[in-house]
Amino acid sequence: MAPNEVPGETAGEIRGEARGETRRRASRYVVPVAVAGVAAATIGLVPALAASGDPDLPEITAQQLIEKIAASETQTLSGTFRVSTDLGLPALDGLASGLGGLGGGEGSSTADPSQKLTELASGTHTLRLAADGPERQRLTLLDGSDEYSLIHNGDDVWAYDSKSNEVFHEKGAFEGPEAGQKELPATPKELADEVLRVAGDTTSITVDGTAKVAGRDAYQLVIKPKQAGSTVASVKIAVDAANGTPLKFTLSSVEGGKPVVDAGFTKVDFARPDASVFAFEVPKGAKVTEGAEEARKPEKLPENFEKEFGGFGKGLNVIGEGWTTIAKLDTGAPAPKTDEAPKEIQGLLDSFGDKVTGKFGSGTLFKTKLVNALLTDDGKVYVGAVTKDALVDAANAGK
Repeated sequence: MAPNEVPGETAGEIRGEARGETRRRASRYVVPVAVAGVAAATIGLVPALAASGDPDLPEITAQQLIEKIAASETQTLSGTFRVSTDLGLPALDGLASGLGGLGGGEGSSTADPSQKLTELASGTHTLRLAADGPERQRLTLLDGSDEYSLIHNGDDVWAYDSKSNEVFHEKGAFEGPEAGQKELPATPKELADEVLRVAGDTTSITVDGTAKVAGRDAYQLVIKPKQAGSTVASVKIAVDAANGTPLKFTLSSVEGGKPVVDAGFTKVDFARPDASVFAFEVPKGAKVTEGAEEARKPEKLPENFEKEFGGFGKGLNVIGEGWTTIAKLDTGAPAPKTDEAPKEIQGLLDSFGDKVTGKFGSGTLFKTKLVNALLTDDGKVYVGAVTKDALVDAANAGK
């Protein structure tokens, strides 16, 4: 065991004495801004090159570094970063153009965040962001000469697409704490203990050197599966040595090549942004779409829903644990024949679907660099962030 590795089985032994009423803020949209250290860890950020080599910092253990992230009081920042995502999927331009109208409907807006932010799931993008606590954030997507901005200011969410000159507005999209929401660990040590406890025997968590990110000194926290069969090679997070804010996130696949997610701050400033950054005025001539209040309410299911679809999920089973967990769903019906699908769909299936055989019979493997799925001809589906061999083994075992 490396000297700075923390065994998962001992992670829960030390408990913090204080426990507060810490609660998550629920929101309809995921705005990738770092309003707190732990929240910032979810942002994919590309590393800036260090001009003078890796910094010489005091030694720190993995548990101490996780505690540092949890203790971060970062509430304000502004900066520019690039995010690059490569799932290893084939080019879908032709299919996208053919199905482009499926996502919208009457009254839909090109500025609607629920549609626009899906673009971040592929390719490389440059973004500018600003945050001033949980009440004010702004994200601007800079691709070419067009801009897309998403602004959360108090009770209002504004989104503007310069290409179409359309505005989307919604009031009350960010809700307060919900009654009965599970209480979070109240101290940094409690949160670190919980992270390491959940990691257990399936995960290695270490500190692997230092780095320079956007001109800031940072420690590198490395998370790796101990189990064979996962598609994840490692998760690496660069953590600001001074304030504990994660500055970089890299998710690598066992397939090698480009990381699945590789992005990073090129500039970052932790001073409070000017209030004018979060102000928004509707541009002249812009079309404004108001978000429907009904959209945030749970939809009432049709009366015959349970009769028609209630049994669909009864065949769902979970196989394995940790990084090699596989979800198995028995649909109870033979898989559709791909040669009967529309030509565009056939091309998509052929481009990233492989025919496989085994003791289970035959089926089609749909693959990405992170998540793979096996659809057998008799209607069983195996899905997980695991390799092809792991899925085939599970299907052969008939679990």
